[in-house]
Amino acid sequence: MIPLYDENPTRTKPLVVWGLILANVLIFGYEFYLFQTAPEVVIRFFDDWAVIPQQLFKRPTAEAITLVSSQFLHGGVLHLLGNVWFLWIFGNNVEEQLGHIRFLCFYLVCGLVAGLAQAAIGPGSEIPVVGASGAIAGVMGAYVVRFPRAKIVTLIPIVIFFTTVRIPAIFFLGYWIALQVLLHFMADVGQPGVAYLAHISGFFVGAFYLKFFDIPPPRKW
Repeated sequence: MIPLYDENPTRTKPLVVWGLILANVLIFGYEFYLFQTAPEVVIRFFDDWAVIPQQLFKRPTAEAITLVSSQFLHGGVLHLLGNVWFLWIFGNNVEEQLGHIRFLCFYLVCGLVAGLAQAAIGPGSEIPVVGASGAIAGVMGAYVVRFPRAKIVTLIPIVIFFTTVRIPAIFFLGYWIALQVLLHFMADVGQPGVAYLAHISGFFVGAFYLKFFDIPPPRKW
């Protein structure tokens, strides 16, 4: 299932969502430039700015910044496109609910917790953990708490054909998080791959925040 857009309109411009998408695209462009001109530098770049569990737990003070910087790194074009697409679909409404500054802080904290959780299950791993998906999962968790009945227009393949259906957010995102849990238990934690626990922990941090610290929408400014 591929979400196309949600039917819940916003009244304010999602300035932070736009900024985050731009930042992710520009930084990935820099990664691509390095890969094309000096591939050996890319390894050093990821070593400096990605979460590497072994380094994080060995030097937590020096490496703490990577829990934020890693959120803007991606392992490929599809990784980037998938993340910014989900951020665009679900981030607009959550940003409007929290306000620009609080949304940015919320987004970064969700990503930080997600990266820390993923690192904690393999503290001796030297495999870099990168991507915005933990933070975006937090946005999705917040979305389903605040807009459970909002309709998500979703593209569904049927054999060789495609059709679209309108699915309530609680079912679409419920299916998504259940799939992440299943895939996490099927995955080999010690091997490179998708950081499913980052998705799971980010999602529940986001849902928990809006469920138990439900702040009224701020005034426009």
